[in-house]
Parts: sequence; structure tokens; C-alpha cells
Amino acid sequence: MFLGNYHLTHFVTSAPSVQHLPDDTGIEVAFIGHSNSGKSSALNALTNNKKLARTSKTPGSTKLINLFKVSTNYRLVDLPGYGYSYASQTIKIQWQNLIINYLTYRRSLIGLSILMDVRHPLKILDYQMILLAIKNNIEVFILLTKADKLSNNINLIQLNKVRKDTKIFPKKINVELFSSKKKIGIDKLQRQLNFWYQNF
Repeated sequence: MFLGNYHLTHFVTSAPSVQHLPDDTGIEVAFIGHSNSGKSSALNALTNNKKLARTSKTPGSTKLINLFKVSTNYRLVDLPGYGYSYASQTIKIQWQNLIINYLTYRRSLIGLSILMDVRHPLKILDYQMILLAIKNNIEVFILLTKADKLSNNINLIQLNKVRKDTKIFPKKINVELFSSKKKIGIDKLQRQLNFWYQNF
């Protein structure tokens, strides 16, 4: 039974490929987004542990699949960011294949939280990631990060626009504002994770 004690989350392993991951059992929820979307900061805010996931001022620092244990059989996953313009084409292809293979073949993956900068949401790669998740029957939850950068009114405009734009997809996608700095949306993220862990 999942108890939702995210502050007990701890690092398990980093894997360069799906083949190097631990046994494909239990339940995993992954975090993904553009390389500057704030994935690591979101994980640290969720778990109230600033040292859990590595953060860097240099986008693209996450190059491996990083697994974190929430409790027995329940894990969080930090995936490499996409769209990092300064990476070589070879590295971009490697990251792309890593992400595609994980979303396609990892059976314990049931939910994908896609992080997008609230100022620049739903870029082409974001749409592609949503479609890939839906194709593989993975639930999607969108976090519009860095909400502390905009006013409340602009945040709401952006939120409603993304909610409207994602209605084109065949599955309902929940969208929420988030800021690791101002602790905005952490409760909603926890509720979404709790739902996934308790119902799959």
C-alpha cells in the first residue's frame, strides 16, 4: 500500500539504457521536459530534499535515467531533458533513443509528468512526447513550471490556453501551474502521483 511519504524518497541508481535498469516490476512515474524546464528542481521540491536530484545552471546535465525509490515498489524517474541546442547531434540522437526506448518498453512506467516553462509551453518536442506517451498507454500530467516568473493573471491565461490546446488529444490531460521556488503546485503534483500509485 502506498503511503505518500515523498520526503523518504532516496536515490537508487543511474542507467545509461533501459537494459541497465533494475527489474521491471512495481510502479514508476517519470519526469521529463526540455532541458531548462526545471525537472530536477521539481523533484527536489516534491521530496523536500534539495540534494535529491542534481540541479545545474547548465541545461542538459541529466544524461542518464535516474531512479529514486519512494517506497517499496514505487519509484520516481528523472529522464534526460530534450531540446538542448548545444548538444552534438550524436548526443541528441542518443538521448532521444534512450527516452523512446524507456517510454516504449518499460512496463512499470504508468505516468509521465511533462514539465514546460509556463512562458514557452507546448513546443514541438512537447507535443511529440505527449503523443509517444499516449501511444504507449501512459498517463500524462503537465506541469507549467517557473510560475513565479509571471503575474497571477498571465499565469492563468497560460494555464487556460494549455488546457484548451491539449483537448485535441484522445485522453484527458491534467495541467497545473508549478514553481519549485515559491512552492506552487506541489500539493497538486502529490495528489496526481498518489492517484497513479494507488490506482494502477
